[in-house]
Amino acid sequence: MPPRPHTTATALPAAETQSESFKANREARRKVLIEDYVELISDLLAEAQEARQVDIAARLGVSQPTVAKMLARLVADGLVLQKPYRGIFLTPEGEKLAEMARSRHRIVESFLRALGVSEDQVLIDAEGIEHYVSADTLAAFQKALDGDLATFMKSL
Repeated sequence: MPPRPHTTATALPAAETQSESFKANREARRKVLIEDYVELISDLLAEAQEARQVDIAARLGVSQPTVAKMLARLVADGLVLQKPYRGIFLTPEGEKLAEMARSRHRIVESFLRALGVSEDQVLIDAEGIEHYVSADTLAAFQKALDGDLATFMKSL
């Protein structure tokens, strides 16, 4: 008797398509920490006019040595400047990356709120989704928001 073919509810996508999705996911994971750090540094600078290692560590829930290691990487990548006794600053490239991350974050938060997701869950989920969502999906989120998704959802 020949073996039964493996069946699933949905067929596997084409190998090239699946490979691209895994590549995109790996690339997003690589960028998550970088984007989180530059966005937080930008926010701290805007709110308190300073960003210190201790503040970054407290807000990210990591140790100061972990922050120091990441800051060294961000300096090497040309995204951050560290000035002795003056704190941490973003380079123009770092600020551009922070603004891009912040923009994605705002769109995702707005979309989740329009869907009726609770505020606490919006804050948690947006932090993850923002790094993994494609430009096309973000554009679709924005289009739905511009089309008054919130009102539509309330009518259901």
